[in-house]
Amino acid sequence: MSPRFAFVPVMDHEIHVTLWGDAGKPALVMWHGLARTGRDFDEIAAALSDSYFVICPDTIGRGLSSWSQDPEAEYSIEYLSGIAVDLLDHFGVDKAAWLGTSMGGLVGMRMASGPLAERLRCLIINDIGPEIPQEAIDRILTYAGNLPVFDQMSEAEQWLRQVYAPFGPADEAFWTRMVRTSIRRKDDGRLTLHYDPQIITLFSASAHELHTWDRWDRITLPTHLIQGKTSDILPDATALRMTQTGPRPALSVFDDCGHAPTMSRPSDIALVRGILDRLLSI
Repeated sequence: MSPRFAFVPVMDHEIHVTLWGDAGKPALVMWHGLARTGRDFDEIAAALSDSYFVICPDTIGRGLSSWSQDPEAEYSIEYLSGIAVDLLDHFGVDKAAWLGTSMGGLVGMRMASGPLAERLRCLIINDIGPEIPQEAIDRILTYAGNLPVFDQMSEAEQWLRQVYAPFGPADEAFWTRMVRTSIRRKDDGRLTLHYDPQIITLFSASAHELHTWDRWDRITLPTHLIQGKTSDILPDATALRMTQTGPRPALSVFDDCGHAPTMSRPSDIALVRGILDRLLSI
């Protein structure tokens, strides 16, 4: 299955979306992490497109989507939730299953904890929770806030493989595509990462979204939690509390990953397919 691509006008932005499968099938939104793009889901989206209409947006400020002129207001979980709803409206989707990695999980949790829950059928959260340790935030800021510059694509690939090693094992095709979809040319012809460095304002604009146990307790949707065993974003204590409160999700742990599992291998995809089957049957 090959993807289709669209640029969707939403809330004064142009959102780049990768689409997989027949639009007549049940919708599945896959939303990526802070400094990533919707293309990270290519393997799992292609595989699940036999059963779902899979929608993989690039968040504003990332990939091929437009950048914000008002980062403090727009690089926030609340604003991104609004974009998500408008995207569903654009594609004529009443309700969608949601799989969110890291930041995408925060967007899904916000939607699921309030009036927007009526737009979701179920929620899969990949390696994030209602509380994020400050040490993990500090680590992210060390690489996301200052864009590196590379002279050659090989240097960019080496950097990406090192920084994102916690993603865990993945086929070479994943890393090759990750490099190509993560890099852009600067005005001087050198290479840098394909996002607006102002995206880190999320940690100030959405600081209240980083400790939301009260909101977690309001979620009633069928929910599943995925954890990378060595993740610093979702430590064991947070994952355990999540399974015992709110929607009380079952937990799947990827022993060979940190933050955050790519879910790109055949065994990963089979696991997620089974999770979706179970959640959507509830």
